Amino acid sequence: MATINAPATERRNLSDRRATGGMSKTKMNALDWTALALLIVGGINWGLIGLINYDLVAGLFGTQSSVTRVVYALVGLAALYSIYTSSKMASSEH
Repeated sequence: MATINAPATERRNLSDRRATGGMSKTKMNALDWTALALLIVGGINWGLIGLINYDLVAGLFGTQSSVTRVVYALVGLAALYSIYTSSKMASSEH
């Protein structure tokens, strides 16, 4: 629980964080948005598989069709790209 009389060091750090915004101000490009959308699709698909044993991608495009395999591959590539982007963001903050 926060106290009214916070130590001076906490107040100083808080104002520093407010001045910088707390995070880097990089904008997401089209590849970032595409990767995010694919990760959301993959997450929803795995959630449905875990909860009700329904594979949405296979339901839409057919079991092991070429389109289904491409969607799965793109979700995997999006995950790898997100790992790369996350590591790049983490190293730029230090």
